This record gives sequence, C-alpha cells and structure tokens, in this order.
Amino acid sequence: MDSIEYLWKDRKRRLGLPLSFTCYRLSEDRLFCETGLLNLKSDEVLLYRVQDLELTITLGQRLFGVGTVCVHSSDKSSPHLDLKNVKRPREVKELIHRSVEQAKDRRRMRATELLGKDGPVYHDEDDLDFIPDGDDGDEID
Repeated sequence: MDSIEYLWKDRKRRLGLPLSFTCYRLSEDRLFCETGLLNLKSDEVLLYRVQDLELTITLGQRLFGVGTVCVHSSDKSSPHLDLKNVKRPREVKELIHRSVEQAKDRRRMRATELLGKDGPVYHDEDDLDFIPDGDDGDEID
C-alpha cells in the first residue's frame, strides 16, 4: 500500500491544545477527518468536489488562536465537513482553496452555476446527464 503524503495535518483542539481524538489531514486530492479512540470513523472528501469554503472564528476561538473551516461539497456521504478548532484557520482555508483549484485543474473541470428557484445549482463537466427542468431535449425552437 502506498503511503499518502499529507500537505497539512492537525487535530481538533481544546483550549488551544490538540487534546482530542479527531484528526484532520489534507493530501493532494482528498481531505480526511478521522474521529474516535476505540471505534474509528473516517470521512473523506475528494477535493475536486468542493464547492465552497467557509471560515468561522468565535470570540472564544480567537482567544485560543483557533477557528472552524466549513467545507461544502457535492460529495454524497460528506456534503458538509467541519474542521473544528484548527490552528491558523485562515492559512488552512487558503491551503484547502489552492489545493481544490489544483485538483480541479488536474481533472480539467469547469463548474457552472445555474440559478434556479431553490438557489444556485452546481454542475461539473462530469455530469453529462444534466438536462434542465422542463427541457426534454426533443424540441427545437
């Protein structure tokens, strides 16, 4: 098995210290979140599926130099992944952003955003079956 080279690693922090059993890792093409001591749960998000990043830093988090990076993706199993209480959250968010853009470039992906009645809908080049609602593709105007 090939070992994965990580661009960034951290743990969820309590009072600014890495005293938890939640570990975050970023590789070239995936973001991992592993929780637990005896029973482990591991989630991963493919970077090319990331649609948006959000940064939240509460007053308490500011006191300890940590913050929460929220990753919104089109991944079915983990559409919303929070990297809670990570050290240097602004730098982490920017690193994830650059890694996402590189992953999308490697896959030659171009996302398009369509505005619908329920808000924006994102589609990528891999979504070849997409036909907008009300258009069955048979009519020619």
